[in-house]
Amino acid sequence: MTSPLTTRDRAKAERADALLHEAARLFAARGYSGVSLEDIGAAVGVSGPAVYRHFSGKQALLGAVLVKVSEDLVVGGTAVAEEAAGTSERMRALIAFHVDFALGNADIILVQDRDLAHLCDEDRAAVRRLQRAYIGLWMSTLAPLLDASTDELRLRVQACFGLINSTPHSTRSASRSTRATAAVLREMAYAALLAPVG
Repeated sequence: MTSPLTTRDRAKAERADALLHEAARLFAARGYSGVSLEDIGAAVGVSGPAVYRHFSGKQALLGAVLVKVSEDLVVGGTAVAEEAAGTSERMRALIAFHVDFALGNADIILVQDRDLAHLCDEDRAAVRRLQRAYIGLWMSTLAPLLDASTDELRLRVQACFGLINSTPHSTRSASRSTRATAAVLREMAYAALLAPVG
């Protein structure tokens, strides 16, 4: 039996979450090299050295941000796929899940695109492993809808991610929060995944 969380435990967890959120925001705005632990601490109202109570350093913070989001994609995507009734519905549910992620987490996508190289080897390996699992989930969902080789399925899935994940680079923040933007992305992604060749 697990002990209930104390008020102190909850406060510590909330502070760690706040640090992750602000780290992602600052890394997205300035790049990994342009942000210090002092900047991240100040954003949540603590000193730079106080950050060490939660993370061993800036690189560990970056790793925690990117590993967590990769885990969330695999867990969330798997749950969404399992809840959908049929093959086409499953694909559409995964697309909607990823579109919502991309529109709501522009900072994370920018950090992933730009700062992955700054991860320690262990965190980079974890992110890559989780990314492969997420891509595999999409490939296995797409396979029944399309007569294609494994290589082509992977190509289509990764190209679809490129389409959806480009949104933080190509749209203003205000337009990312509209239903119309999400609807356009969902339909474009589905059409791209199943686009005929030749």
